[in-house]
Amino acid sequence: MKAPSALAELMMALRCLPGVGPKSAQRMAYHLLQRDQAGASRLSGALRAALDRIRHCEKCNSFAEEALCDLCSSTRRDARLLCVVESPADLLMIEQTQSFRGMYFVLAGVLSPLDGVGPKEIHLDRLLIRATDGAVNEVVLATNFTAEGEATAHYVGELLTARGLKVTRIARGLPVGGELDHVDIGTLAQAVIERRAV
Repeated sequence: MKAPSALAELMMALRCLPGVGPKSAQRMAYHLLQRDQAGASRLSGALRAALDRIRHCEKCNSFAEEALCDLCSSTRRDARLLCVVESPADLLMIEQTQSFRGMYFVLAGVLSPLDGVGPKEIHLDRLLIRATDGAVNEVVLATNFTAEGEATAHYVGELLTARGLKVTRIARGLPVGGELDHVDIGTLAQAVIERRAV
């Protein structure tokens, strides 16, 4: 038996979410329609409201409801420090550490020539304007330690260093509380290479 067209469309729409395949989408759609129509309605309303109200912050490129996000509007942040991240989710993770009091810039991606993602697609023109605004002294590159993240950090680092800015990269190594015999070889090797004085 073929699913009604509206149900089939719902299943296809749910598949746009990361990690959701045909079976997961089917389970979600049936759950929402059979067991949680109030949840489905709330989800629909929240998604519509987010699409209508959320935009990119003019200064950091993260998500905001106003022209500037709360972080960029704050006078308690250190404007001399600028942390460059791949996504708003990465910004949130760094904020949760409560270890960084500077400003941010969200690239909204990484360089990936094979996928057609170049400097223009990750807003490097806006980053250059932001980083050379006269207030920034140091740019902290906090892209992920993937091949694309490393390539992006290298490329951005070269651009900013050429403009006289101090550029640093977040460290990598062992997790806090981690035991050596549970750490992968690559992480352990990097921790040894990037060791520091005690």
